[in-house]
Amino acid sequence: MSTNGKTFLCVSTYFKGEAFLESCKKEGNTVYLLTRKALENDPWPRHAIDEIFYIDKDDNSPENIHNIIKGVSWLMQDRKIDVIVALDDFDVEKAAAIREEFRIPGMGQTTARYFRDKLAMRIQARDAGIRVPAFSPLFNNDEINSFVDTHAAPWVVKPRSEASAMGIKKVHSKEELWNVINGLGDERHGFLVEQFKPGDVYHVDSLTFNSKVVFSQASRYLSTPFEVAHGAGIFRSITLDRSDKTHKSLDKANAEVMKAFGMRYSASHTEFIHCHEDQQFYFLETSSRVGGAHLAEMVEFATGVNLWAEWAKIETASAKKLDYTVTEAPFASTGIMVSLARYEHPDQSVFNAPEVVWKIDKKHHVGTIIKSESRDRVMQLLDEYAEIVFNQFHASAPMPDKPSD
Repeated sequence: MSTNGKTFLCVSTYFKGEAFLESCKKEGNTVYLLTRKALENDPWPRHAIDEIFYIDKDDNSPENIHNIIKGVSWLMQDRKIDVIVALDDFDVEKAAAIREEFRIPGMGQTTARYFRDKLAMRIQARDAGIRVPAFSPLFNNDEINSFVDTHAAPWVVKPRSEASAMGIKKVHSKEELWNVINGLGDERHGFLVEQFKPGDVYHVDSLTFNSKVVFSQASRYLSTPFEVAHGAGIFRSITLDRSDKTHKSLDKANAEVMKAFGMRYSASHTEFIHCHEDQQFYFLETSSRVGGAHLAEMVEFATGVNLWAEWAKIETASAKKLDYTVTEAPFASTGIMVSLARYEHPDQSVFNAPEVVWKIDKKHHVGTIIKSESRDRVMQLLDEYAEIVFNQFHASAPMPDKPSD
């Protein structure tokens, strides 16, 4: 353990990042957590947290961020804070605003936009020569009409600052599109429209240190987040072998995105689509965080790398101006399946193959991770178990337009 630890303020208005907090403390740091009062009784790893502070609202309105800054100002009167880390996507703006206000090193508000604002992402990627689906902001009526007249339907209307597939609406005609836009009222500037490109969606979960991607694992969604959210599907993903040419292409594409967006040090989760029409990869979106839906566990079983723990080591090394290296285990093919369940505590004993290495422990959820030297075996079990889940356990809920508790 280091004797010259730094003081971290970790911001998370969702319950997550336990391994980050524990690793951060193990590195010899003082760890403060800023979270919602509603999460006070959640099982945070309190042995790894020196003090917890609470806020009532989790939104990113200017008023709320201003109030958070006032609270941090009070906190800093007798505590020196060296590092601010946002553990959840929705807290990136909060952390960036705190850094800017108190001149704390790290990602500022302009760079943070590239990892939160889907319009900023697309413009920055396009300007860097990275292939993106055709898109248009919803600022100007003539520009919108020009876009739909020159790019064939269907299109998707996306909120600029939500996570995953939240708030996305797919439309198939110009009339339907304008009905959606008009329904947004004076919030339409917070959305964009994009041409829908059918294809296979991949994700790259990576770590960056000193502006260089030092670890990345590419995987393929077998059911995309959009399909799961809007079609009541079962979430599944499978890792790609490191020697696979698709993995190598995605490695390169992910590194280009991190460079274009000014990523210096963090975990990141980036999505690409391999278009059926032209067989090209298109950048979809990225985030400066560990991927959700227990993808971190899948990556760890595949590579031996705990993204949360390594992210904490990266932040510590950066703050102390030290070097950092990541150690990987021999690769094994790994896949994950997660679904809502209609039972509060479903009996998951059906997942009994020797390749099963993890089962989800969450009310009204069912899920497992499969690990094998054979990718075909992983796919076989994911298919078999998905059918069992669909027939015996599966439940679905309507996708909210906004996040909830």
